[in-house]
Amino acid sequence: MKIATWNINGVKARIDNLVTWLKDSQPDIVCLQEIKSVDENFPRLEIEALGYHVETHGQKGFNGVAILSKLRFDEVTCRLPGNDGDDHARFIEGVFSTSAGALRVVSLYLPNGNPVGTEKFTYKLGWMERLEAWAKDRLALEEPIVLAGDYNVIPQPIDAKNPDVWVNDALYQPESRSAFRQLSWLGFTDGIRAVTDEALYTFWDYQAGAWQKNNGIRIDHLMLSPEAARHLQAASVEKHVRAWEKPSDHVPAVVELAMSAV
Repeated sequence: MKIATWNINGVKARIDNLVTWLKDSQPDIVCLQEIKSVDENFPRLEIEALGYHVETHGQKGFNGVAILSKLRFDEVTCRLPGNDGDDHARFIEGVFSTSAGALRVVSLYLPNGNPVGTEKFTYKLGWMERLEAWAKDRLALEEPIVLAGDYNVIPQPIDAKNPDVWVNDALYQPESRSAFRQLSWLGFTDGIRAVTDEALYTFWDYQAGAWQKNNGIRIDHLMLSPEAARHLQAASVEKHVRAWEKPSDHVPAVVELAMSAV
């Protein structure tokens, strides 16, 4: 089973690229972030025509997450618990029946957190604390779980072409990186890093020729619970998508798990 995450940076602006990629890559489950669309305006017909079921948690103009799946959804849950006043559309969970039992897949879009020292950074860290609490609760179910999305965290120096440039950025702050490591300490495995130590990136800014210079960072991650990690067969970054016309500034990151639909 191929599970992918992609910050699409506006689904209506990238729908042609999304459809082309779905046809070429043939993922079974796709987690999208920054769809920047309310639910009723999401271009689901184009995607459903390719055999996908679609669930969205949208928001007008910014944020928004979605899960596209060739498997039928058994359950869908929107919003990360822990803050009833948080109206940002950043979290959607789908549950699917597979040969390995119930599979839980989350599409998440963590806050950017910049500038450091403002309420935006406080919100980022608070969101990560809520994610950790949610993950602890779900791990008790002892099911395969994939936490896939744009974490807006650069975990290690190898995950940036020029890490020194990011030392004052919220994506690379010690607090952000420590909060990300908490998931590993709970037992989650970074799918990409489990298969390679290569310097791979998932984001290249539109400015300053970042793509042409390969001046990228890796901030899109697929974190696997122990029950999911034991099924891990492969992981990769589909970098070529960034060279397409009118691209997102992110590219898909993918894991392949030894399980199938039932």
